[in-house]
Amino acid sequence: MKILCLDTSAKTASAAVVEDNRILAESSVNTGLTHSQTVMPMMEGMLSAAKISLQEIDLLAVSHGPGSFTGIRIGIGAVKGMAQGLRKPCLGISTLEGLAYNYRGLDGFVCPVMDARCGQVYTALFQGKDGTVLRLREDEALPIAELETVLAELPEAVTLVGDGAELCFRTMNGKEKLRLAPPQMRLQRASSVGFAAEEMLKTASPLAPGDLMPVYLRLPQAERELLKKEGNAPQRKDDAHVGTGK
Repeated sequence: MKILCLDTSAKTASAAVVEDNRILAESSVNTGLTHSQTVMPMMEGMLSAAKISLQEIDLLAVSHGPGSFTGIRIGIGAVKGMAQGLRKPCLGISTLEGLAYNYRGLDGFVCPVMDARCGQVYTALFQGKDGTVLRLREDEALPIAELETVLAELPEAVTLVGDGAELCFRTMNGKEKLRLAPPQMRLQRASSVGFAAEEMLKTASPLAPGDLMPVYLRLPQAERELLKKEGNAPQRKDDAHVGTGK
C-alpha cells in the first residue's frame, strides 16, 4: 500500500511516500516560508522526481495535531482536498506520535515536546522496544516544570525530540537523565507519520475525507483571551479541544 504523508504541524513542512515499511520518497523544507507557499509545490516535485502519480496512492496520512493551528489546518485541508478528488481514504496521526516514530527501531524512552508558548509544551511519552513504539502517556499540554517531574520518575534516560526539545533540555534540571535528539532526528518527518499510519491500519479503519479533523490540546489564543475577558478561562484539564479550527 502506497501512503502519501504530510506534516505541516510546525515550522518544518514535510511530504513523503511510504510503502510496506520503506520510504519511496521524502522531502522537507524548513526555511521560514509559510506552508501554503511550500507544501504543494514540494509534494508535486517529490512525486515527479520519484515518478509516482497521485493515482498510484492508496491512502493519505497527515499529522492532525497538536501543533500550529494554521499549519495543521493547511495540512488537513490539503489531504482532504486530494482524498476527495482521488476518492481515497485518509488517516490522521498525532504529531507527537509521528515524532516518536523518528526513533522506531531504537530502544529507550522518547519524549516528544513541542513549544506551546506560555511556559508550556505539547508532549507525550513513548518507549521504543523490540522494534516497536509503545505509548506510555496520552498527548497533553503541560508546564515544563510539571513535565520535568514526570521525566524524573523514569528509571532510565529519556530522549527529547521535537521543536521544544532544546528549550526543555536547557530549562530542566537533572540533565544526566536527558538526551537531546540529534538534529537529523529531532524535527517532524512525513515518513514517520506514514510508518505510524501503517501501524495504525493493523487495528483501525481509514477515514473518509469528511471525517478527518484537527485535534487541538488548547483553544486557539483568540478564544482563550476572549474567555479570560469574560471570566470563563478554562481549567487546564478541561482545556483539550477537538474542532475544525474555525
